[in-house]
Amino acid sequence: MTSHVQTYLTPPQVDILIINGLVALPWGIEAVNIGLHQGSIVFIGADTPPAQKTIDAKGLHVLPGCIDAQVHFREPGLTHKEDLESGTRGAALGGITTVLEMPNTNPSTTTAQALADKLALTQGRVWTNIQFFMGACPENATQLAELEILPGCSGVKIFMGSSTGSLLVDDAKALEQMFASGRRRICVHAEDEARLKERKALAIEEGHPRAHPIWRDEETGFLATQQAVALAEKYHRPVHVLHVTTAQEAAFLAQHKRWATMEVLPQHLTLTAPECYERLGTLAQMNPPIREQYHQDALWHAVQTGVVDVIASDHAPHTREEKALPYPQSPAGLTGVQTMLPLMLNHVHQGRLSLQRLVDLLCANPARLFELHGKGRITVGADADLTLVDLNAKHIITNDWIASKVGWTPYDGMTVTGWPVMTIVNGQVVMRDDELLGRPTLTPLTA
Repeated sequence: MTSHVQTYLTPPQVDILIINGLVALPWGIEAVNIGLHQGSIVFIGADTPPAQKTIDAKGLHVLPGCIDAQVHFREPGLTHKEDLESGTRGAALGGITTVLEMPNTNPSTTTAQALADKLALTQGRVWTNIQFFMGACPENATQLAELEILPGCSGVKIFMGSSTGSLLVDDAKALEQMFASGRRRICVHAEDEARLKERKALAIEEGHPRAHPIWRDEETGFLATQQAVALAEKYHRPVHVLHVTTAQEAAFLAQHKRWATMEVLPQHLTLTAPECYERLGTLAQMNPPIREQYHQDALWHAVQTGVVDVIASDHAPHTREEKALPYPQSPAGLTGVQTMLPLMLNHVHQGRLSLQRLVDLLCANPARLFELHGKGRITVGADADLTLVDLNAKHIITNDWIASKVGWTPYDGMTVTGWPVMTIVNGQVVMRDDELLGRPTLTPLTA
C-alpha cells in the first residue's frame, strides 16, 4: 500500500509525536506517525520531526477520538445517579473523547438559560469534550430555530414516548411545529405514547421485566418512527432515530435515507431477550427494550450494510436501590459510556464488523451529523482527539472498573478482546492504561 505521507519544507512544531502505530486515516489504516501541537494534528507521515514528548504506539491502533452521541449525565437535579464529572470520567476511561448530553435533567434543558446553566456547570469539572441537546416541549416549539444554534447546543431532542423525566411530546400539532422550526437534525426517541398507555397493563400483570419488550412492543417503535420520518420528509428536516431496536424499523429506515439517519446501541447488539431479563432482571430494563435474537440479527445486518449511521451508548444510570423497585415501577436505563468501545472492539474481534466501519459509526458519522467541526477524522488541521486501542488485549469488565456513581454494569464478568489504552483530548493525554491523568479541566464545545 502506498503511504499518504505529508511533506513539508520546515519541520512542524510538535508537542506530542505518536510513532509506530497503525492509524485509522479516512481512506484506510496505515503505519504512519502523528504530530500534535496546541490541540491540533499538525503532522501525519513517515518522518519523525522533533517533539517535546514521544509516545510509542507499537502494537496499537490509533483511532480518531471516539464520540458518544447519546449520554444522560443527570446533572442538574439527579446527581445522586451521576454528574458531569463522574460521567465524563467514565467516558475518558472508556476511550471516549466527546459526549453529547441529553436534556431530560431536572430542570429539563428547554431554554437558553437552562443550557447556559449546564455549560457553567462544566467549568473545571469535565474530562472530555461535551455538548448538550435542547429538549423540545410544547412551550418552546416555535423557538427551536433560535435555541438549536446557541453555543454549546448539539441540536434538538424530542421524546415521542415517555421515558425517564418529564419531557414528552405526543401531540401531533406540537410535533408539526417542531419539525417546521429550524434546520438542524432532530433526534427522536421514537415510541408511540398512546400504544404504551394501552399496553401498560401487560407489564403490571406480569410484574417481571421479561414483559418489557411485550409492553413496549415492536409496533410501538415502528408507529413512532414512521410518524417522525413522515414529518422529516414533509418539512425537508433531517431526523435521527435514536436507539432503533426492531427489524421493521431497520428495514423501513433503509428505504428512507434521504431525510432519516439511525442509531443503534451496543446493548441491542450484545444482549438478547428473554435471557437477559431472566439473568439480570431490571438491570436489563431500558427504553426501547432489548429484544429477541431475530431483531438483533436484523440490527447487525443494518450495521453491516451501511444502514446504521451511528452507534452510541444511551448511558442512563440509576442506582441499585431504584432498580430494585418492583417492575414496572423500576426505572429504565443502563450504564454504557465506559463499556461502549470495549464491547464494540470485541465485536470487531469476533468478525461482526471491520475496524474501519467502527470508526465510521463512532467517529466520522456522529461528527458529521452533529456538526462537530474538527472531530471524527485524523487529518492535518483536525482537533487532536485520539483514542488508542489494543485489539488483542483481553480484559474482564467488572463493576469495580465502572466510574459511574451507580457503580454497576450489565456486563459485569464479561470477557472482551479489544481495549482502549489511551485517551487524548485536545492534545492532552487524559487516560493511559486505565488511569486518569491530570485533572478535569476541559471546556465545553461552543464553537
